Amino acid sequence: MSREQLDQLCIDTIRFLSIDSVEKAKSGHPGAPMGAAAMTYILWNEYLNHNPSNPTWPDRDRFILSPGHASALLYSMLHLTGYSLTINDLKEFRQLNSKTPGHPEYGITPGVELTTGPLGQGFANGVGMAIAESKLAADFNKNNNNIINHFTYGIVSDGDLQEGVASEAASLAGTLKLGKLIYLYDSNDISIEGSTSLSFTEDVKSRFSSYGWQVIGPIDGLNLNEIRQSIELSQSNNMQPSLIICKTTIGYGSPNKSGKASAHGEPLGESEVMLTKQQLNWQFTEPFCVPDDVLKHMKVSEVRGAELEKTWEHQLNAYKEVYPTEFNSLNQQLTNALPNNWDQHLDSLFNSESNAMATRESSGIIMNAMSGNLKSLIGGSADLGPSNKTNLNDWPEYSATCRNGRNFHFGVREHAMGAIANGMSLHGGIIPFTATFLVFSDYMKPSIRLASLMGLRVIFIFTHDSIGLGEDGPTHQPIEHLVSLRAIPNLTVIRPADSIETVSAWRSAISKTDGPTALVLSRQSLPNITRNNPSAETTKGAYIVNMPETDPDVTLIASGSEVQLAIDCAQSLNKLDIKANIVSMSSWEIYDSQSQEYKDSVLRPSCKLNISIEAGLTLGWNKYVGDNGITIGIDTFGASGPATDLFEHFGFTSKLITEQILSNIKP
Repeated sequence: MSREQLDQLCIDTIRFLSIDSVEKAKSGHPGAPMGAAAMTYILWNEYLNHNPSNPTWPDRDRFILSPGHASALLYSMLHLTGYSLTINDLKEFRQLNSKTPGHPEYGITPGVELTTGPLGQGFANGVGMAIAESKLAADFNKNNNNIINHFTYGIVSDGDLQEGVASEAASLAGTLKLGKLIYLYDSNDISIEGSTSLSFTEDVKSRFSSYGWQVIGPIDGLNLNEIRQSIELSQSNNMQPSLIICKTTIGYGSPNKSGKASAHGEPLGESEVMLTKQQLNWQFTEPFCVPDDVLKHMKVSEVRGAELEKTWEHQLNAYKEVYPTEFNSLNQQLTNALPNNWDQHLDSLFNSESNAMATRESSGIIMNAMSGNLKSLIGGSADLGPSNKTNLNDWPEYSATCRNGRNFHFGVREHAMGAIANGMSLHGGIIPFTATFLVFSDYMKPSIRLASLMGLRVIFIFTHDSIGLGEDGPTHQPIEHLVSLRAIPNLTVIRPADSIETVSAWRSAISKTDGPTALVLSRQSLPNITRNNPSAETTKGAYIVNMPETDPDVTLIASGSEVQLAIDCAQSLNKLDIKANIVSMSSWEIYDSQSQEYKDSVLRPSCKLNISIEAGLTLGWNKYVGDNGITIGIDTFGASGPATDLFEHFGFTSKLITEQILSNIKP
């Protein structure tokens, strides 16, 4: 068998494994795998540096399948190249609890680098991965030992390029000259509704050229030599990310569905599968067949991968001998470990006598105090750094000419910012943070959700957290945003009441390795609250601020800027011989994770009346105040005006809240 014949047999094996997986599941997307099999085969078999025996080898090339609906293609490649994914796993495609879910899921399938599904997210994640690679390379590589040196590859689709997040990320990638980012664009001119000419007629080549990308093609996506030449040309350009436009045919080989929208998202059907086998001269009648020649040829990836990693390990050992300090730091970052002294200065930053300040300001002070000992903390703002207080003052800016910078300028690109941070976290070695106003978290919600789904350590900083931002008005005043963030599973939302709680919030965010954290911070100055309770646990999500009453008449539960308001109300109630406990509840999620004994010590079951106070939507607070409790909040949009006027207008004064409480206390 000639090399050309063997290549073709391998490509057709990939096609038919994908077809058979979809056919058996009676669900899925066969068209893209059939059209993109050739480019995927060449990339994986000849250029992708990876080790199927160790999918987490730190210096592997990363591969992203941004159109996650083509997951059967990825699973076929993982099986054929020797990952821990069997034929039986392929037969369980899209079934409950299988290793081959409908879209690739990070942590489920060996070799899957990230969860893709929402189009455009994978594209932007790859930008973050390339940034992380360049940052770690700048920090740790030496002239005689490039210990971090790999590419980020991806397959992207027409649908990916139509999504705004891809445009945002592509623009930034070009600005940053990420030359080790290479995407193969599966340009098949078909989307679910039909031809892309219905909605997508732009000049993609000119668009990406204007972003600063090297654009290659269009090439014939079935011509193996053109694919090889394009990848090699991309690898040789270290100053521009590359987009290789590969013209392909969706459903290639299917006599009746090739090039049609019907090939996109449904099985070919038994008769069409048989016709496709005839069309492609596939000699095997049984489904899920892998010819011996193909298995032998493609399993060479295991041997090659093991040799690549072994060579790297020798390189790493040599690095360790000459640069032991750098080795220890690199190993620590790549294993998600924290330095022993990372938080040693934090407790001395603030006390109850410290000046009042906005929690965004105290957060900035904390970040700078940590930055010297926590070198993996890297990030920036969506063009709001001076407002978000996120600049790391002693460190340079990351740019095309300064890869070891730690301050990022994401530009006004909230959606891409979140997805890029996810990619940085997925790569490893980085603790990324992002920042913008809380109201703009809406632009980031898909990325936040995916960070939560994947369990990534990403820190989302949101400032200007309430009507307290004042005159900018209802377009900038978050109302429903806290609730919408709290509704996302595995996202920890923390809204600290003062500088001391902000220290606890940052400790929690940095220490959490299995999910993201949203830090919700004020624009307006807040006093450091006086805690009269020696057992106050600021790290447990909620605690009693004052010396707890054994049998309180009321418990006032508040978060953020409203905790001081609750203290003022309690003082008024105490003058009327009404015993009040004050609970600062900065995080529902952290409090909910505590033991029942602790929770009952904070929100005492014997209390006659629980009242929540928060300058946002009241939805969800009933869980804590109970059926007979009171929820004080804002269930309308805000208004434009000075913050003090707004708080009075919406009933957030000690006098008005005390009156409301008194009217609900039964004699």
